[in-house]
Amino acid sequence: MKRPLLSVGLLLGAPCIFFVAFFLAPMLVVALSSFTGTGGSVTLANYERILLDRYHWDVLILTFKLALLTTVICIFLGYPLAYYLVRNVGSRTLRRAFIVLLILPLFTSNIVRSFGWIVLLGRKGLVNDSLLSLGISDAPMRLLGTETGILIGLVYVHLPFIVLTVGNAIGKLDGSLENAAQDLGASKAAAFWTVTFPLCLPGLLAGAIMVFTLSVSAYVTPALLGGGKITMFSMLIFQQYSTVFDFHYGGALSCTLLVLTLIMVAAANRIGATGRPA
Repeated sequence: MKRPLLSVGLLLGAPCIFFVAFFLAPMLVVALSSFTGTGGSVTLANYERILLDRYHWDVLILTFKLALLTTVICIFLGYPLAYYLVRNVGSRTLRRAFIVLLILPLFTSNIVRSFGWIVLLGRKGLVNDSLLSLGISDAPMRLLGTETGILIGLVYVHLPFIVLTVGNAIGKLDGSLENAAQDLGASKAAAFWTVTFPLCLPGLLAGAIMVFTLSVSAYVTPALLGGGKITMFSMLIFQQYSTVFDFHYGGALSCTLLVLTLIMVAAANRIGATGRPA
């Protein structure tokens, strides 16, 4: 009896030690440093500097705005794609091929993908050439160094997460539920909105939270596609740690972003819980 308990303890102990050493301890160090000054004294000056500076609020609003827009666009693009792959692609081999193509960019570094978008979104890139040839635009559009360019990059990077989570949720649903609703007189659209959508809402919410948190903390894509003209909160944190070397102020910025993100995620969970079917 002791040997199985010992094995279970070893199996649980290793992940716990890893979690404490590489996640909890660094977070604790960052949190403690945010409440100390250069002389080591306890102070709230770092947080006062953040809260009383209008510039930080502007960067925070921009960061959360782009993250929310990225999440909404990914939902509108990813949900129909996931539904189509699960319900309309009958061949399992073809479906797997589509999924492989979808997740293949995830195996490439964000830096490489961002440089690819720099080429595509440039004034002489494929996007502007297409707009000019179709007559949509009379002159090349400025996409790099704008919020639009950053938004395009963030949507491209995070779209697979929505498709995978929603597709998994839809794939677990019993298709006979929709058929039963239609047999009882509901239209195909009504059956979808009253049966399929509410049942896969937890998967959609999980994907949305994943996309939102990744977008809020994104650094490489905004830094490269923004061209230094647009600053997101993660870039402020990076500057404090890598350029200014003010670890106390950088810790305060990190904790502020973390707390605000957790508040928004908790609010989304609360809203999602009220909308789930009993």
